[in-house]
Amino acid sequence: MGRITGLLFVNFVLCLICFIAYSSQIFVIWPWYKREVSVELLTLLIPFNVLVGLLLWNYYLCIITDPGTVPESWRPDTHTEGYEVKKLTGSPRYCRMCQKYKPPRSHHCKQCNRCVLRMDHHCPWINNCVGHFNHGHFIRFLFYVDIACSYHLMMVTRRVLDAMNSPYWDGPSNTEFIFIILNYVTSAPVLLAVGGFSIYHFNALLGNTTTIERWEKDKAATMVRKGKISEVRFPYDLGRRRNINSVLGKRPLMWCCPTRPLGSGLKYELSTRDGVAAVWPPRDPDTYKPENYDHLETSSPWTYGHDTLNPTLQPTSSSRRRTGAKSRDSCIPVTHDRVPPYHPDYDKGESYPTGDDDSDSQVNSDDDVEGDDVPLGTMYGQSDVRMRRGSEGYEVRPVSREQMLRQYLESVGEDYDRYIRYIPQPESESDEEVDDAPVEAAPAM
Repeated sequence: MGRITGLLFVNFVLCLICFIAYSSQIFVIWPWYKREVSVELLTLLIPFNVLVGLLLWNYYLCIITDPGTVPESWRPDTHTEGYEVKKLTGSPRYCRMCQKYKPPRSHHCKQCNRCVLRMDHHCPWINNCVGHFNHGHFIRFLFYVDIACSYHLMMVTRRVLDAMNSPYWDGPSNTEFIFIILNYVTSAPVLLAVGGFSIYHFNALLGNTTTIERWEKDKAATMVRKGKISEVRFPYDLGRRRNINSVLGKRPLMWCCPTRPLGSGLKYELSTRDGVAAVWPPRDPDTYKPENYDHLETSSPWTYGHDTLNPTLQPTSSSRRRTGAKSRDSCIPVTHDRVPPYHPDYDKGESYPTGDDDSDSQVNSDDDVEGDDVPLGTMYGQSDVRMRRGSEGYEVRPVSREQMLRQYLESVGEDYDRYIRYIPQPESESDEEVDDAPVEAAPAM
């Protein structure tokens, strides 16, 4: 997200908070108490302003607090527990974008273009990532939004109920009535949206999981349900009390006040319960790739990226014939024709050779001399095109359509140029006379 777009989001949130908080006090509550300061008015407004102040404070901390980045000199200690590995290779996680090793529970943010410690998600409303060092501020911000909006709606609703029970001359003015409607329209949707978002994050807090880790847990549960892996437990679930302490601090009385989280964000305590996953997230068997997978990245399935022969494509025809084994084509019945009827080389009655056929001896000798390349003419009557016998089929070297047409026409005794050159024939004089002759009318009956 761009810098200007992020500032627009932040300013919109600040304007919305200030409008809900102060328009209700200035245009609704203050006229309700006849614009006079009283103990009852202070008792109503002081708690509300305290909640608004804490809300703005935590929102400010969410914006300016760095969620945490990976130090330049950090390296994982593979001799101790608690470091995460790649799902494919089992080696320590490494970020190719940042050119750094990735500590446990860290992920790369595309918007911030860096790796964030214990990344939860990138929030556009604070123009910042929610990570290790500002996750507690974000949780408290959601909590104070829910409490302040609930208090605000109760306060405005109390004014509406009082106006309904008062005589019509003591009712709200037009300005007061308009601002009552505007406060309902803005505060109620905010409470519903942020309330649902808060339930999700409070539940994640109790399980000591982030948004990304909850997706990983759902994926692991799906693999367990499909029978791909055995059931595993999340390694960072320490129990509800200790889970909350890891984000909001060890003193419950200070959970509602901004505090610095525990640890440096480079290492986290693991659960000691049985059945905890040694590697998180668990590896999906369908995504496993060999260690030399990077060398196989090529457009051709037969070769490596440097165009050498793929070792998995070993020639087998020569070795099998030397040992007396039957050819792969010997499994095809003799009654099957070598080529389909519409092929130029089709000859009825000509079928695939079997391992016992004497005509195959010449092919065997050619294979021993030529190696992997076998003349394609042994099957299709074309001596200048060669193929490779391998474990995955035949690799036929490409031949252009024009060359195939020329070979076919020459084999049947036709001239190739006859089919590609058009010579118009002159019209005869007799045809012109016939065309120009008038049409005689038929005699009348």
